Amino acid sequence: MMGEERYRAFAGRVVEGKQLGRRLGFPTANIETADAVPERGVYAAVAVADGRRYRAVMNIGRHPTAPEGPPTIEAHFLDFTGDLYGHEVTVRPVRFLRAEVKFDSLEALKAQLQKDCARARALVTL
Repeated sequence: MMGEERYRAFAGRVVEGKQLGRRLGFPTANIETADAVPERGVYAAVAVADGRRYRAVMNIGRHPTAPEGPPTIEAHFLDFTGDLYGHEVTVRPVRFLRAEVKFDSLEALKAQLQKDCARARALVTL
């Protein structure tokens, strides 16, 4: 993987979140885990669900644009359709993309998520 940083993979069960990502067109798997995770921010990642590998964009943190609720670990699986609730998934951050940022609007957040997905596609090889 191009410019790969060294992060440990972690695993957990997918639980229900705020479903903000789904409303923005970027559904995420909210991962409940006891594993140690890297610093807060947005990462390009490799995710595994049901034995299949996916490119992913992962956020760890408080999601400052819509801060209700506790901090989360959530991953948007690129090129995935389906339901992961209750499934065990594994995610390995590959490259730190950016720090968490409070956007002026949900539309501005959505535009940045599109850029994050494009970067993850370019950085992560399966």
